[in-house]
Amino acid sequence: MSILLSERAAGEIKQIMKQQGLPDQQTRLRVGVKGGGCSGFSYVLDLTEEQNGEADEELESRGIKILIDNKSLMYLEGTEIDYKTNGALGGGFVFKNPNATSTCGCGSSFAA
Repeated sequence: MSILLSERAAGEIKQIMKQQGLPDQQTRLRVGVKGGGCSGFSYVLDLTEEQNGEADEELESRGIKILIDNKSLMYLEGTEIDYKTNGALGGGFVFKNPNATSTCGCGSSFAA
């Protein structure tokens, strides 16, 4: 089971945690999917200190602890999360999901 963070994504997450004053040891990146978006499923990223007991799987990538529920893991197994900058428009997280059969143009939703 794996969710991988690129070096840029991990750096951006650490920067956000620092900006928000979140404690390194207790904070987790919650990764998941929810129904919706233009392709059927939308990606969810959130920083949290709360774990949902046995419903969550805990992983780690590049020093970031990751929580993912078992249902989302079915759709996200093997996904790499990267961070891309887009000039004056800022940047955003990009998902390279091997389980997606199609994705929307903005990359924030997919079909499986």
